Amino acid sequence: MKTTAFRLILLFQIFPLFSFAQKNAGLKTLLNKNAEFIFPQTPDKISAILGVKTVFYEDANDQPYAKWLTKSGLELYCSLWEDKSITEMFFIIANDQPIEVEGLPFNLVMNRTTPQQCTLKFSRYKIKKEKLGEGSEYPGGIRLFFKKGDRFITLLFDKKNLLKFLSITNEIIGSAVN
Repeated sequence: MKTTAFRLILLFQIFPLFSFAQKNAGLKTLLNKNAEFIFPQTPDKISAILGVKTVFYEDANDQPYAKWLTKSGLELYCSLWEDKSITEMFFIIANDQPIEVEGLPFNLVMNRTTPQQCTLKFSRYKIKKEKLGEGSEYPGGIRLFFKKGDRFITLLFDKKNLLKFLSITNEIIGSAVN
């Protein structure tokens, strides 16, 4: 009887480790050896690497965009230049998806990386921190942003301090946009 109880206790202690799904974003060939996203890119190349179709659309200002919803649940989107080249990228995961997605630029993991980890990881850059207001996509969350080389990196965390959004842009995005 004691052996059966011990096995059940052990099983239920190990089971939660596997109940939180973890997936890979499949971005490896879009990243350089430092896990930084390689620019410029093309929609065709990204679509081929991710194995998903590119969805083209326009915003309210008729600005062309492309997006990809990966098999891992991660969504990538970007604005397009006239020649359809890509010079910035946005990564987001739906708030209701409890999956961890690894393999992101800078070795970040959606739904697992915290602001504290990012502050340590990017400590050599002048990181700015902002509390996200009620009107933002992640009310009660945190926004970290900094310049790395010629790119601006923006990280958004929900109120549980889990990474939900990453952008790599040519200019800083105002907090009102997020």
